[in-house]
Amino acid sequence: MDKVLKDKVILITGASQGIGAEVAFAYAEAGATVVLLGRNNRRLEHIYDRIVEAGFPEPYAISFDLLTADEEKFNQLAETIFQQTKRLDGIVHCAAYLYAISPIKFQTVDEWINQYRINVVAPMGLTRAFLPLFEQNESTSIIFVGESHALKPQAFWAGFGASKAALNYLALSMADEYERIKGFRANVLIPGPMDSPQRQKTHPGENSEQRIPINKILPDFIWWISDASYGKTGEIIQLNH
Repeated sequence: MDKVLKDKVILITGASQGIGAEVAFAYAEAGATVVLLGRNNRRLEHIYDRIVEAGFPEPYAISFDLLTADEEKFNQLAETIFQQTKRLDGIVHCAAYLYAISPIKFQTVDEWINQYRINVVAPMGLTRAFLPLFEQNESTSIIFVGESHALKPQAFWAGFGASKAALNYLALSMADEYERIKGFRANVLIPGPMDSPQRQKTHPGENSEQRIPINKILPDFIWWISDASYGKTGEIIQLNH
């Protein structure tokens, strides 16, 4: 693979499994130094080892709980990452929380709060903490991983779908607000029915052959984080629909 991300430093949330882990590996293969963020240390160590054993740039791995993080913790995390890497060229918000697919009458307030905290509040808080650094960059790409139910509401998806719809609004608002920052772009990528842990949870009876392999979307994730996407901001892109 061409080293189109050489010298880039990219932060990936939810990097311990699923789309986040595979995006992190693909970015490292493309030459980037990746910062792996997740809650599960064992899984983070696994993707860290995969990258190192493949001979790609050595990543950083940080255990961090997006559910409990407050503004101070996001700011401290940004400072820690900056002290280690001296730069950050982009963020991919892969982390997501889906409690269950169920009728609204069985969904609880706490479930909604937790989904909003991880799916919307955390991407805002984390990106906001890095904005002073991004204002100094020549090129910055923020990718928010979206969900099709945010565009087309459907029964039983209210909590998760509503939180992802709010994520779309956050991304487009940020794109509009920070268009003045040179090279800054914020976009939403909606992967579709991937063969991922989340899809396995929401569609347990589905045959794996009906799902799209994650490697099919990796070129899109590389393009949108790279300088090739310069000037493309405020878009919601459905990768497989």
